[in-house]
Amino acid sequence: MSIRVLIADDEHLIRTGFRAILGSEPDLDVVGEATDGLEVIELARQLRPDVVLMDVRMPRLSGIDATAHLVRTVPDAPRILVVTTFENDVHVHEALRAGAQGFLPKRSRAETLVHAVRLVAAGDALLFPAAVRELALRHAPLAPDRARTDRLSAREREVLRLMAAGLTNAEIAERMRVGAETVKTHVARILGKLGVRGRTQAVVAAYESGFVTAGDRRTGGG
Repeated sequence: MSIRVLIADDEHLIRTGFRAILGSEPDLDVVGEATDGLEVIELARQLRPDVVLMDVRMPRLSGIDATAHLVRTVPDAPRILVVTTFENDVHVHEALRAGAQGFLPKRSRAETLVHAVRLVAAGDALLFPAAVRELALRHAPLAPDRARTDRLSAREREVLRLMAAGLTNAEIAERMRVGAETVKTHVARILGKLGVRGRTQAVVAAYESGFVTAGDRRTGGG
């Protein structure tokens, strides 16, 4: 099964470059291009892509607002991969909180872009766990609220810490010496209790709540 990709960027050269890179891969299918935030919402509903490459700054509606709208209103919404110049990480953080599964600097190499699309489509790991950790810690509230993470069982807390370290479900299963389906069940319960859509938002919530800290050795944070 091919991964259906929708490209959203107001710059023609960026869209053309992404299409050329992704279109050369046998398992990736570029199904459309959008030039602004409103158009990407319309096309996402029509074309049903698996992944949207979402620019942050676009006319009429920003990529952040478009991401939030898709996550809230589209059943089985596509996974969002934010592509950014990375000049203002506030926007990246807002996009992740809005529901994006990952982000990628526009200066990335072609093979990195391809890998990122596949990884986001699979939804099994973080692209850059260290970068997500840095963003979440930098923008964490001064008074963290542990209420959501306090709902987790001891086993779920252990899984969340390993998720924050960027481990895949298979790696978590090996580390905890349990089956992959058991880990998948734990992850689903974690997302439900935290009220988030994906593992990226779960990890952001873990850092913002103070559940995981920069010096936590179990996540490679220091």
